[in-house]
This record gives sequence, C-alpha cells and structure tokens, in this order.
Amino acid sequence: MQLTLLKCKLHRVCVTHAELEYEGSCAIDELLMRQAGIREYEQLHLYNLANGERFTTYAIRAEAGSRVISINGAAAHKASPGDRLIICCYATMTEQEAAAFEPTLVYCNDANEVVRVGHAIPAQAA
Repeated sequence: MQLTLLKCKLHRVCVTHAELEYEGSCAIDELLMRQAGIREYEQLHLYNLANGERFTTYAIRAEAGSRVISINGAAAHKASPGDRLIICCYATMTEQEAAAFEPTLVYCNDANEVVRVGHAIPAQAA
C-alpha cells in the first residue's frame, strides 16, 4: 500500500509579491527551499490564512537570502502581499518508509526568517 504524507512545510510565511504577469507560480527564497527540502518545480499546496484560499502550484527559486515569497500567474488572484501562507509538499511512500519518516517543519516570522525547525506536530488538546 502507498501512503501520502506531509513531506515538509513552510509555516506562516508572508507573501512579498503577487505578480499576475510573471511566468512561474510560486517563487520562494532559495534558502527557505533548501531548509524545508522543497525542490525547484516541485508541486506545492498553499493554504492562505488571510482568506481561506487553498490552491496547488509549483515552486521556482527566488534569490537566496531575499526572503521572497511571490505568488505568480493565475495564482496571484489567490494571495496578496502581506497574506500569511502555509506551503506544504507531500510525498508518497510505502507503509515501511512512512513508519520511519519525519517531515521537515520550518516556522517563519513576519519577515520570512526561520525561527524554528521541527519534525513533529504536537497532539492537539481538546
């Protein structure tokens, strides 16, 4: 059996640009991509905390150290500068692979600086 699990996420990054006429869908600071383990052209699932939009696109590199999160092309209708996003990637694996797997969870502040990296989400209390 194959399972689809959260591979990695950038939690609460801030949109810096929304470029309707730009080729490519989501430009992410190359350092953030590396920290999370996101590959260029990898499928992304984006969850906009400001307006509830959920959409799928792909990653392209933004300049390393720029802290850019740019939503481009048609996806620019789904997010605006200043919106906070959760950007997730998923991976398909066997049950045996899943048993040993830990996702990479990168938490960012308002300036898209990494404040913490983790590998598990605590159980939600009632």
